[in-house]
Amino acid sequence: MPWEGLNPADLGSRLRIAREAAGITQAAAAKRIDIARTTLVAIEQGRRRLKTNELQQLARVYGTSVNALLRREAVFVDIVPQFRKLSSSGEVDAIKAAQLLSDLARAEVELENVLSIVRVHNYPPERPLLAGSECGQAEQDAAELRQWLGLGSAPVRDIVAILELDLGIRMYVRPIGSAVSGLFSFHESVGACILLNANHPLERRVQTAAHELGHFVSNRHQVGVLRSAGPGKSREERYADAFGRAFLTPARAVKQRFSEITAGSSQLTRRHIILLAHAFGVSREALVRRLEDLGLTKPGSWDWFTVNGGITNVQAQQVLGDLVPFDTQAAGASRPTTLRLSLLAEQAWQRGLLSEGQLAQLLCLGRVELRTVLDEIETGGTELDGRS
Repeated sequence: MPWEGLNPADLGSRLRIAREAAGITQAAAAKRIDIARTTLVAIEQGRRRLKTNELQQLARVYGTSVNALLRREAVFVDIVPQFRKLSSSGEVDAIKAAQLLSDLARAEVELENVLSIVRVHNYPPERPLLAGSECGQAEQDAAELRQWLGLGSAPVRDIVAILELDLGIRMYVRPIGSAVSGLFSFHESVGACILLNANHPLERRVQTAAHELGHFVSNRHQVGVLRSAGPGKSREERYADAFGRAFLTPARAVKQRFSEITAGSSQLTRRHIILLAHAFGVSREALVRRLEDLGLTKPGSWDWFTVNGGITNVQAQQVLGDLVPFDTQAAGASRPTTLRLSLLAEQAWQRGLLSEGQLAQLLCLGRVELRTVLDEIETGGTELDGRS
C-alpha cells in the first residue's frame, strides 16, 4: 500500500486533524463512509489498519486528497480546534481567521520541507506571568526584550520585519473579519505564528502585533484571539496590552521626545500628538493613552479630544505632509497569497517537486489563480512587497 512507510499513528493523526479542520465530527464522518464510530476512533488512534477505499472516501469527505494526506513532506497543524475551544460558536470571524492562519502556516512549512529550507528561530526566553502587578512586569519584560534585540530606546520602525526576521515568527497580514484584530498561535511543528488584519489601519496593526508579541513572551503555548471589542479583560490580556505599549513606546524615550516636542508650550495640542504618534509609529489614541499612563498629561485627555472633534487624518496630513507612511503590507494583502508563499511555490514548481494541481490544493487556490501567481513571479512584471 502507498502508505506502508507511514506510521499508523501518524496517519491516524493526519486523518483526525483533517477531519477537525473540516469541522466534521467522528460520528458524521463514520456515517458518511458507512463504518462504526468506534472503528474511526481506532483508525485515528493508529490501532486499526486503514483500507484503501476508506482512505479515498475520508479524503473526499474532508475536502482533501489522498496525495495530500500521504505526502511525506505534508504538515498537519492542529491549530483550528484550539481556537474553536477558545471561541464561542457565534464567533465565525475568529474561526475563519484561525483556519486561514492554519492553512498559511501549513503551506509554508510544507513548501520549506519540499525545498529543504530550514527556518531559523531566535526566540527569547519565555517570561511566565508572576504574582503582583502584571503591568509592572510587562514594562520590565518589554524593556528586556528591546535590549535583547538591540533596539535600545529607538522607535520600532517595522515591527513585522522585527518579528519575522529577527525572531523567526511567521507573520501574515491578510484581510479577515473586522471583529478580529489578530491571532497568535504556537505549534511545535511550525513555531510561532501571528496573523494581522489587513483591513485595519497600519497603526492599529502595529499595536496588535505588539500585543500578540506580549502573548508570545509570557505564554507562547496558549493560542489567542485579539478582538476589536469584548468583555472585561483577563490578567493575561492586560499584560499583553501593557507589554505592547511598553515595547512600542518605552517610557524614557517617550518622556524625552515629549519634552523636545512640547518645549515652550503650556498645553498639549493636536500637533504635538500627531508628531509624537508619528515618531513612534503608533496611533494617536495609543500615544495619548501612553502619555496618561506616564503622567505626562492628565487622565481623560484622549476622551477630551474625542468629545471636541477628535484628531483627524486630515489634520495629520496637514502636519506631516509627505511623511505619512505608505501601507505596503495592506497593498500586498490583496494578492491571492503571500509573497513568501508565492516565491516558495514558484521554486517548487520550477524544480518539478510539486505539480500545479498539488500547489493549487496546498495554497487553496484555483488553477487560474495559481497560474497568475506563478506568472507574476516568473516574469517579474509586478512589483511585490517584501513581506506579507
